[in-house]
Amino acid sequence: MRLGPRRGASPPFRNLPPGSVAPAKPALEPRSTTEHSGARVGSVALVGAGPGDPGLITVRGLELLRGADVVVYDRLVDRRLLAEAPRARRIFAGKASGVRTLTQERINALLVRHARRGRRVVRLKGGDPFVFGRGGEEALALARARIPFEVVPGVTSAVAAPAYAGIPLTHRGVASSFAVVTGHAGAAERGRGVDWARLATAVDTLVVLMGLERLPEIARELVARGRAAATPVALVRWGSTDWQETVVGTLADIAERARRARLEPPVVAVVGDVVALRERLGWFAEQTLPIGAVRS
Repeated sequence: MRLGPRRGASPPFRNLPPGSVAPAKPALEPRSTTEHSGARVGSVALVGAGPGDPGLITVRGLELLRGADVVVYDRLVDRRLLAEAPRARRIFAGKASGVRTLTQERINALLVRHARRGRRVVRLKGGDPFVFGRGGEEALALARARIPFEVVPGVTSAVAAPAYAGIPLTHRGVASSFAVVTGHAGAAERGRGVDWARLATAVDTLVVLMGLERLPEIARELVARGRAAATPVALVRWGSTDWQETVVGTLADIAERARRARLEPPVVAVVGDVVALRERLGWFAEQTLPIGAVRS
């Protein structure tokens, strides 16, 4: 089964001849075999599902997904990808801002338990597992339990959402550096918050994930730490999907613009002069909403 084409999306294997499959390692064999209580242990693949468009999953990730016995998936995973594993048991382990179905500890235990029962488990995560996806925590839990695992990188929204909005993170003569940071309040509460004083002027382009709720605070902090109030900012919601919309402003007014547009997560914020290139590089046909409209 192949994912059907949709506006703005590239079907899987677009660059391969019809009917061909990219050469790869055997999809369903773990990197190593481990015995647990005399029984063969399964394996876990931490697979990045990409930024939203299901056509952006990797060949390797799709191959593993199709052979999975169990799929543990997140909130931002397109349901069409789940249809690629019709025989697998599906377990929702998504998180939204302020709402959780399973704690991270329970998710870790879930992966270990199913692998110990000899199952091929795919942990399907939006974006990339190792970019604010807590994939490192899950990999550590698997390593401690001696469960064979592999990591399949995904296209992170930190790069894809700006690209779909016509914003290159680097551009000759405009930006030669960028950084990706979390805007989530929990990072600061755990003592691992972003050092805005060092970061504000250290890079040309700043990408903030999970920062919509703290956007007014982040914008004020960047200006207070030396970033010009006139610096362009773009907010890209549901990047790479049919629901994509972009709000553009400056550090001085972006919080008010987001409020008037009634944006809700997921949103990727891009701060820097590269945002101005959007006017010439915009290529993806976004659905246009009037200010104040709300997505159904």
